[in-house]
Parts: sequence; C-alpha cells; structure tokens
Amino acid sequence: MRLHIFNPEHDIALAADLANFTSPHAGRQLRHDLGFLPALWAEEGDVVVVDDVELAQQSLRKTVTAALKKKVAARFNEVKLVSGASGLTLDSVSPWGWDRAVRARLQRCGVGDSLLPTDEQLDLVRRLSHRRVAMQLLPSLRLDGTVGESFECTSEDEVNALLERFRRVVLKAPWSSSGRGIRFLDASRQGDTEKTNNERGWLRNVIKAQGSVMVEPYYNKVKDFGMEFSVDADGKVHYEGLSLFHTMNGAYTGNILASEQVKLSVLGRYLPETLLHEVQQTVCTCAEPLLRGYHGPFGIDMMVVANNCQLSIVNCQFLLHPCVEINLRRTMGHVALSLTPQDDDVRAVMRIEYVGGSYHLKLTNSKKNNIDPC
Repeated sequence: MRLHIFNPEHDIALAADLANFTSPHAGRQLRHDLGFLPALWAEEGDVVVVDDVELAQQSLRKTVTAALKKKVAARFNEVKLVSGASGLTLDSVSPWGWDRAVRARLQRCGVGDSLLPTDEQLDLVRRLSHRRVAMQLLPSLRLDGTVGESFECTSEDEVNALLERFRRVVLKAPWSSSGRGIRFLDASRQGDTEKTNNERGWLRNVIKAQGSVMVEPYYNKVKDFGMEFSVDADGKVHYEGLSLFHTMNGAYTGNILASEQVKLSVLGRYLPETLLHEVQQTVCTCAEPLLRGYHGPFGIDMMVVANNCQLSIVNCQFLLHPCVEINLRRTMGHVALSLTPQDDDVRAVMRIEYVGGSYHLKLTNSKKNNIDPC
C-alpha cells in the first residue's frame, strides 16, 4: 500500500528549507481544495492523505464523473482518502515533491521514519531542484533548431554585464514556485527609477538569501509546453508524455487533454516532430547522471520561441527552447497525462479555477478544430 499526498507548496518549502514551514494562504487553500488529485494516478488499494475527507470524496467523484462524461479515458482506480496514516500498513510514500515540511507533516500523520527520506536525501533533492541543474542540462539539448542560454551570477556586477550584453534579461531565484521568483530587466528602461530600484532590491535580496541568481536572455515566447518524465528506482529516466499548458502572468491556468499524436500535431505548427523526439531521447540519456540519487517524477518546461520576425508572426522562424526549467516533482502535466484520452478525436481542457473562495479542477470539451483553447 502506497500513501500519496498533494503538497503544492513544495517549491516554496524548498526555498525555506524548514520542517516547521507555514505555506502562504494560496498554497494551503490549494492543498485543502485539491488534495484528492493523487487518486487520479494512484493504484487500487493505495491511500491519499487529505485535509478534509468528505470534501475530497465529493471533488473526486465530480472529477471522475466529468472525465467519463467527456469520454476522457481517466486512469482511475478506487483509493481510500484518509486524514492520517496511523494504523495503516504502508510500503511506500509518494508526495507531490519531497521537502522538509512535507516530511514533518507526514511524521505528524503517523508515517514511520523508515518510509521517509533522511536529511541527506532531502539535501540531495533540494540541490538537484536548484535552477542551475537546468542550466547544466541545457547545453546537451542545444540541437539544431534550438535556442537557450542560462547563467548563474553571484554578484550584481555579473548581472549588469549580462544586461549590457543581451539588453533584456530574465532573473530567476534559484528556488521558487512557478510564476514567482522571476523578474525582468530591460537596459532601455533603467531610467524608471522606482521600478529599477524595486528590481535591484529584489536581486540583492535573492543573492543574499540564496547565494546566487539565474540570468537568461529574454526570448520572444510563442507557446509554453513541457515534457514529463520519471526516474525509476534503478535511476533510469523514462519519458511519460507531452504537456501542453497555458500560463497567465507566469501562473499555471490549464492543460490540454489529448492523445500524444494530437499534441504533437499542435507543436508541429512550429517545430519538426523529429526535433521533439530527439530532445526527448537526449533528456532520457543526459538527465540520468545529472539526477543521480533521485527517483520519482519530474518535468521539463520548454517553449516555442519566435525568431527573426518581420511584419507578423506568420513570417517568423520558430525555435525550441528545450529546457526553461526542471521541476523535480510531479507536475500538472503529469496530472493531465493521468486523464489522457486514447482516442485522437477526443480533446478536452483541464483547468484550475478559483470560484466562490475555493479552487476547482474543471474538465471541459474542446472543439476538434480548436484544441488549444486555454
């Protein structure tokens, strides 16, 4: 019997690196409202720890019913939703992502230390979750038809040198959650004193707190997507599938639910399928030594970049940025894959919506000729 737990505050908890960590309100609300999510990929007989068992049961029933009504082939098995682990005979534990805070929470729930990672294992997860790991993988993925550079800076002077070189750069905190911990600098707008001072203050604070900051050239993004993977107990990397997702102001809003071939056809408007396959295979080979010691799910965020545009996007050359960042945990892309339809004619959209003071997982039909509505 495996115990699952949804801890969406994981990325912020990694940055804090504390056992007694209090998540921001949004993280606690997500955990409370969507704690049932692991039931979508759990095996029969597994258990999922949730904040509110009755609410989780209701939400799970609605999600599965919606998936079946929309003819989405959900890989769903009966699991037990519980508030604690006392008295359960467990073989393993699977959180959204490992950090000191979730380990402490599981200990309070009654999970024995023999099933939980040691301090050394948690240190490894945190080290591998640093954004420099994406920087280290990126050169291996710079195939023909790709773009992307990343730098780790330990001083403001180093950042200034890159800003002078690229004119527009993206600053990223080494550990931060999706949509957070990111700032932009534009050399042409340094006269905006208030904004510049705010960004500079943020930069200094990140370097002081986390030791460095990641700096990347600003790219003309056309489309977000990702590839989802897992690492087995022997350290072998396996490809799980594509994730076509949408963000707003850097925050996740939804995924397309469609077969792998349909998702490839969407990306085929911009990129050759052969390039996507080559990148996928290269990740499986090159990520193994880089992530040695970790096993579990992970995802790589990528993006389509417009290059050499003339009058309109129609005249653009499209390139692939193959490693925007690595998420060393389960992702919403993995959730979408657990609901993937096998029929190429079935398409849907999975969204997280905030309505009436709570978060909801929504599944809606997508018209065949408009499979990217999110």
